[in-house]
Amino acid sequence: MKINIKMMVYILSTSMLIFIASVGYITSKSRQLALEEAKEIANKNAHEYANLIKSKLVADLKIVKTLAQSGQAYQKTDWKNWNNIFLEQQLHVITENPHYLAVATSWELNHIDPEWDRPFGRYLNGWVKDQNGIISQIETRLNTEGDDITSNYYKMKASGNSMIVDPKLWSPTGKAEDAYINANISVPVKLGNTFIGLAGIDVDLQLFQDIIVKISPFQMSYAFLLSNDGTYVAHPNMSLMGKLIGTEFPEFNEQYHIVDNVKEGLNFSFTHKNEYGQKDFYVFAPLIIDEIDTPWSLAIVVPYKVITAKAKSILINALFVSFLGLILLIIVIWIIARNITQPIVKVTNTLKDIAKGKIDESLKVNIKSKDEAGEMALALNTSIDGLNKKADFANQIGSGNITEKLELLSEKDKLGQSLVSMQNSLLKAKSDEERRALEDNKHRWTNEGLAKFADILRRNNDDIDLLANDIIKNLVYYLDGNQGGLFILNDEDKNDVFYELISAFAYDREKHLTKKVGLGEGLIGTCAAEKNTIYLTEIPQDYMEITSGLGEANPNSILIVPLRTENEVLGVVEIASFNSFKQHEIEFTEQVAESIASTLKSVQINSKTSQLLEQSQQQAEEMAAQEEEMRQNMEELQATQEESTRKGEEITGILNGIDQFLLKAEFDLNASLILANDLFIRKFGYSLNEIVGKEIEEFVSEKDVTKFQKILNTVMSGNSHQEITFLKDKEGNELKLVTSFTPVIVNESFEKILFLAIDISDYQ
Repeated sequence: MKINIKMMVYILSTSMLIFIASVGYITSKSRQLALEEAKEIANKNAHEYANLIKSKLVADLKIVKTLAQSGQAYQKTDWKNWNNIFLEQQLHVITENPHYLAVATSWELNHIDPEWDRPFGRYLNGWVKDQNGIISQIETRLNTEGDDITSNYYKMKASGNSMIVDPKLWSPTGKAEDAYINANISVPVKLGNTFIGLAGIDVDLQLFQDIIVKISPFQMSYAFLLSNDGTYVAHPNMSLMGKLIGTEFPEFNEQYHIVDNVKEGLNFSFTHKNEYGQKDFYVFAPLIIDEIDTPWSLAIVVPYKVITAKAKSILINALFVSFLGLILLIIVIWIIARNITQPIVKVTNTLKDIAKGKIDESLKVNIKSKDEAGEMALALNTSIDGLNKKADFANQIGSGNITEKLELLSEKDKLGQSLVSMQNSLLKAKSDEERRALEDNKHRWTNEGLAKFADILRRNNDDIDLLANDIIKNLVYYLDGNQGGLFILNDEDKNDVFYELISAFAYDREKHLTKKVGLGEGLIGTCAAEKNTIYLTEIPQDYMEITSGLGEANPNSILIVPLRTENEVLGVVEIASFNSFKQHEIEFTEQVAESIASTLKSVQINSKTSQLLEQSQQQAEEMAAQEEEMRQNMEELQATQEESTRKGEEITGILNGIDQFLLKAEFDLNASLILANDLFIRKFGYSLNEIVGKEIEEFVSEKDVTKFQKILNTVMSGNSHQEITFLKDKEGNELKLVTSFTPVIVNESFEKILFLAIDISDYQ
């Protein structure tokens, strides 16, 4: 047979077999493909809307985290004033967020009330809305008799983790028709790893219902939202809201482990036959929020009949297209078979020449037909052009012109790809060399700068003003900036803590300014509070004058870096420039800032040490004077006591006077306490009933037991004794006392021991 007949027979017979096989395959697979496509669409929609709902929960969580972080500042000012300010912040939050039902914070009482020493009890304060949207303040003390270990507050206190409490229905009027669903979002307030309370909001979840009812990727499909414990947060059937899926549909939940999978944060799906005998496809997408271990899940339900209807339509269209393609194939093959024989001969001869290594323009074939033969000729001519271009390209590369362009014939042009790969290797080698040079310059610039500022920090480190001027001037110059300022933390007055501008430099001259920036105020306060670098390139024309205070120039970029050592921010450095700061310049500034912070810390420690040394010397002198005065007082007191033995009628008045400023107790001959004044009882922390009858040695510090026994022997022999003695109170705390032990002798009979003392513990 001729080649055209062979083509007709082979291709048509093969095409018929393919057509028959395709029909069978389409019939069996179309339903499956439609189902998979529907599942993919449903899953995609579930994840998109799950992320949308998650973003709203995350936004609320960020607001609560901001409140919790603000709460950490309560120790830096007076509690009452700070509490009023913080209440105003909470009022602003509930006012600006209409879907918030309540905003409140709970504080551990033992952290805010100096008189509260128990490990339980909390103080709740904040704001709440009623059914008319009217905001009122709440303030109360809770758990004062002990922690409620079943409460969400205790769970957060024990775990230290943020929490989204499973939603519940709540009615402000008590009527079921007025009930709406809400949830609580809470974040712990910590000092280091210590839990000191929490910040929380109650959120109206109606907005999720508005989202859910709009989700319908297929006809008759619907969606619903479940919380971590399986509570319906939103559902087209409003009667299910606030109810548990495990309670409403226990068999359904148990069969597919829905609540368990939601708690695990899994993405899962299944097919379920409903009560009407019809199949529905369920897909669940988790809502997993960082720092929250109670994920929610969004479900989309699609009826199977909707999916199969689409599959039937796909099958019919596929059959029609396949049949039409078969007819067109027969026509095309017939035309090709009739016209392909002659061009094949020309192409074959040309291919033989190419196989011998010949490459030039004369090899091109002139076939003007627009069928496959023409395409074959065009492809051959294109290959010849491509080979010629590759030869020219190789010659250019060989002569050193490595930037020459080569157009590939296709993605499968292996020879062209190899040549381009060779060119790319040469370009990469050149680029790597240039990049290494650039990186070396950056490293050299950074290392020289670090060495320069290390030297600066070694100079004038005993004069913080000179050191600050030297730092900011050289930093502005080295970064090619235009102006800069150095702010240092001033916390001498704990009720007025601020960052003070101690040095500023701009336009080649020093600027002596006085500026105070409060905590969290402006970009300086924000940088210090967040302990992170701030870099701005879009700056309002009046920024520097209003916020920065470094002058009236209008820079194009601002770099603000905290002076941080470990977790403490000692100050902030701010550099302004008409140029943009490069990344390595920002990193360099951060490294220099750490060195500055370390130096400032050392300067502050040295200054504090000098002050403490001077104060210690002064206190030592005062202590010596006071001890001398006390010694004289004790000598006079002893003379008074000896005189009192001769003047019995005067002793009562003198002892009453002593009771006003001396600790006094009386012990019998067995060294058991028989009487003590109020000062003695309060100082040692006992009640009168507890203290009477205690042995004198029970008050003696362990390190003075031996010495005290000698003192007691001296007194029992009838001699008075005065000495500085260490005793201990009921809690075992050590007290430093100037003591006098005097035997009381009546009618030459040893009756009892009189103990007198003055507390000098504060002078240790």
